[in-house]
Amino acid sequence: MYKQLTSAQRYTISTMRQNGFSLQAIADELNRIELEASLENGDTPPTCLRSASTISRELRPNQTKTGKYNPKTAHDFALIRRERIVRNTALKPGVVKEALRLLKEKRWSPEQISGYLRKKDIHISKERIYQEIRKKPDLHQYCHHRMKYRRHQEKAYRTAGKSMIPDRVSIHDRPKEADGTRFGDWEMDLVVGRENKSAVLTLVERSRNMFLQSKLPSKRPEDVEKAVVRLLVPFKRHVLTITTDNGMEFRNHRNIAKALNCTVYFADPYCSGQKGAVENANKIFREFFPKGTDFRKVTQPELNKVQYQINDRPRKKLDFSTPKIEFYRCIE
Repeated sequence: MYKQLTSAQRYTISTMRQNGFSLQAIADELNRIELEASLENGDTPPTCLRSASTISRELRPNQTKTGKYNPKTAHDFALIRRERIVRNTALKPGVVKEALRLLKEKRWSPEQISGYLRKKDIHISKERIYQEIRKKPDLHQYCHHRMKYRRHQEKAYRTAGKSMIPDRVSIHDRPKEADGTRFGDWEMDLVVGRENKSAVLTLVERSRNMFLQSKLPSKRPEDVEKAVVRLLVPFKRHVLTITTDNGMEFRNHRNIAKALNCTVYFADPYCSGQKGAVENANKIFREFFPKGTDFRKVTQPELNKVQYQINDRPRKKLDFSTPKIEFYRCIE
């Protein structure tokens, strides 16, 4: 648990800073003093250690106009900020019950109830009262607007298409070996064209960044399945896993897995970073075909030409070799 700096610690910071000590040296000294004090008093040694970033956060906002750190002023400011913190304290027993009684009997609005109770030193926000009303539709009748305006309605949890994908296998079940260093782990995605009416399937081998693509006649799962199998079946022995997102176009993942003798894993909804290799490849691909491109007007040979250029780019990750060279070196 984080502990606030004490006044004595702030004076130590000030003295050491004036003598030219680094932020890390100051943090180490504070930790040493705190450890010695705990041993002398027979207390449990502190588990939360000060870091250089803690000292930096302390110095930055507490400097005077001349750039000097004043420990007394800094401590006074810290006390003021602490008083301003809104603490999420639990309501006292009976407060909600009293608020709802006033709602039903007097037909007061949640704002009026909150203000009235505050004058009696009973604290409950109007939003907390509205939460109770939303939970119990029978209370809507006591609001003059009958809860007609639902501006604060709770948002439904976004699941993307995961609930519509049968036998979906989560990325959290993917073996640890598939960490991007082993050869044979792939990622796939779609690059969608203008007005969502055209698309290109993209595939990347994670360890060597080999990029494959195919123009799709449609985004139907059947067409995506055929394209994935056609692109990867020549390298079937080197396809261990495929990771993708929760788009409905990948609904036929079981057929893909069976044809390639691998497992298709699905990233968490809205977590594109979990398939970063193909996302990065798509960005490079977009250099040639910006957003708004109608892929219906782009030929497969044109796409192949771009694929060749992408795979012929030296990569720092590959010690400035190219994905094409390193990929075929692995399958020889």
